[in-house]
Amino acid sequence: MKILMLTWEYPPRVVGGISRVVYDLSRTLLKDGHEVTVVTYKEGDAPEFEDDKGVKVYRVNNYMINPNNFIDWIMQLNFNLVAKASEIIATEGKFDVIHAHDWLVTYAAKTLKQSFNIPLVATIHATEAGRNSGIHDDVQRYINDTEWLLTYESTDVIVNSNYMKCELQRLFGLPFDKINVIPNGINLNNFTGIDRDYDFRRQYAMDNEKIILYLGRLVYEKGIQHLIAAMPKVLAGYHDAKLIIAGKGGMIDELRAEADSLGLGDKIYFAGYLGGKDVEKMYKAADISVFPSTYEPFGIVALEGMLAERPIVVSDAGGLGEIVEHKVTGMKSYCGNSNSIADAILELLYDHKLCAEITKKAKNKVRNEYNWSKISQDTHFAYQKAICQSMAEKQKRELEQERAKKTKKAKNTEKEITNLLDFKKRHAYA
Repeated sequence: MKILMLTWEYPPRVVGGISRVVYDLSRTLLKDGHEVTVVTYKEGDAPEFEDDKGVKVYRVNNYMINPNNFIDWIMQLNFNLVAKASEIIATEGKFDVIHAHDWLVTYAAKTLKQSFNIPLVATIHATEAGRNSGIHDDVQRYINDTEWLLTYESTDVIVNSNYMKCELQRLFGLPFDKINVIPNGINLNNFTGIDRDYDFRRQYAMDNEKIILYLGRLVYEKGIQHLIAAMPKVLAGYHDAKLIIAGKGGMIDELRAEADSLGLGDKIYFAGYLGGKDVEKMYKAADISVFPSTYEPFGIVALEGMLAERPIVVSDAGGLGEIVEHKVTGMKSYCGNSNSIADAILELLYDHKLCAEITKKAKNKVRNEYNWSKISQDTHFAYQKAICQSMAEKQKRELEQERAKKTKKAKNTEKEITNLLDFKKRHAYA
């Protein structure tokens, strides 16, 4: 099967979780015998074309140097995605399916679908209404409407959790049978051969300190503000603890100010963005990983913590609540409740037996349920479903057109007979 992936982020461009999902899914589909082409945005010195171990990656420049606004930039990006994909189709032939990832590539996906009659499958990784607890301004309304358009134009829609399935049904009125729940996955080879690096760990904490780790974007919906607010209670119950916040985002200054206002400048360390093997080293350096999101469609970072054999604390929000079973594969806290977060952390800090049981069961769950081999097969099934449905719809249209032609021909014949009889009748009396 020839598959076209449309995405606005792909390594080395990493903004959120979409980049890693498209990367791992593409490589696994290739391994399963499919031909995968990715068309994405070019950032920095990344090559315009790359054969990424069999995955063909085309990157487009956005020539609008100073766009009037974000929407103009998006439209220019979509125009360039269409141009590049059309060029590929002209030289390499038509694709069997288009897989569009999130709203930013909506117009390119729609145009290519209609121009080349290719079935369209879309993955909605998150919604604007979910991220912002509603729609509050014109830009958010535009994004929300574009998300709806992508789901409407798609033959099938993929989401990563049952929570997201319900959200799309509620927001956009999608029928449940149009939505496929396929979770995100993780490379099971991550952390292979990676042990705790004490020299690396000492860059962030003393040997006697227990590291509580947050790793991810520093944005409101990730709930880091609630984790920081939980730290006075954690430290009151367990003095030798330290919070490491690894990531970047628009809230960095606000979060630093909050940590300083609590007098915890020496107990909360902002490590900045970590990439490559440093991510794996940090998970291994940590004693507990915490993901306190207020909105989270899925949560790949939780899978990473589980695979790293570190106990995790998650808020009972969205997809996170589906990944973790409380006190079985992790700890759950009430969403947005700093006291609940602190209680979960403290229980893990003191109950070593519980930690050991959780980490073992969590790792097994990741290996059994969130491996890319299974996810690739499920995605391929969604492609086949979309292709069959598209063919059925085409046949239905052709039958309707043929039926309309026959009806029109019958009416014309009837009209001719009627006119002939009228003619004969008039001349019979003449």
